[in-house]
Amino acid sequence: MRIDILTLFPNMVKGPLKESILKRAQEKGLVKINVLDIRSFTHDRHRTADDAPYGGGAGMVLKPEPIFEAMESIKSKIKNQKSKIKVILMTPQGKRFDQGMAKGLAREKHLVFICGHYEGIDERIKRMVTDEISIGDYVLTGGELAALVVIDALVRLIPGVLGKEESIICDSFYSGLLDYPHYTRPGKYRGMRVPKVLLSGDHKRIARWRRKEALRRTLERRPDLLKEIKLSNEDKRLLREIKGLRPRGVSDLEGE
Repeated sequence: MRIDILTLFPNMVKGPLKESILKRAQEKGLVKINVLDIRSFTHDRHRTADDAPYGGGAGMVLKPEPIFEAMESIKSKIKNQKSKIKVILMTPQGKRFDQGMAKGLAREKHLVFICGHYEGIDERIKRMVTDEISIGDYVLTGGELAALVVIDALVRLIPGVLGKEESIICDSFYSGLLDYPHYTRPGKYRGMRVPKVLLSGDHKRIARWRRKEALRRTLERRPDLLKEIKLSNEDKRLLREIKGLRPRGVSDLEGE
């Protein structure tokens, strides 16, 4: 996969790209990430990338010329000129980002992220945009941090990026549920013990406990998610246990 990031502030994104999963994904050759300074595509001595809005008003608007020229530069370096490019604008007006969207983007071959700033972008830039994405209902200084969130979420889903596929599958939201609790050594710390079931070596019981705890957390914290996924008969049975509607003969493994 190739990812291009168009930004007025390259240093805001370069640091995280050199760390952790994003760094290893690039070192493995599974993704190539390029950071382009929008000001490099201006032609005046002040490298002007924004201007006052027509009609008056507060703030500045990102000019169309540098963005169009940056896109032309990107396309000129692609061997297959007919290859599909998804151009993503990070904007609070976009579709709310979620795990399903991350899975879809992870299957693409080439993504371009446009990081807006100031009051917004010239509306004509949107003619080249294929997707508008928001990461939530709040205001950020610019689109850089939002783009990094999306990039981090999708890159980890590219086959080979993470060591074990199970690491992805168990993540919160991947299966539609929040993640179950995790424990590691020591088994007892300051009076707090690891649930016995996790020390039992019984993988079937452990799997059941984890599924139940994932359902419990989702029910308590994000019950809306339960309406979006298909629950198995076992899931429904576990939810009845969690709610106290436990069938006879079924033990609650939480305290084991």
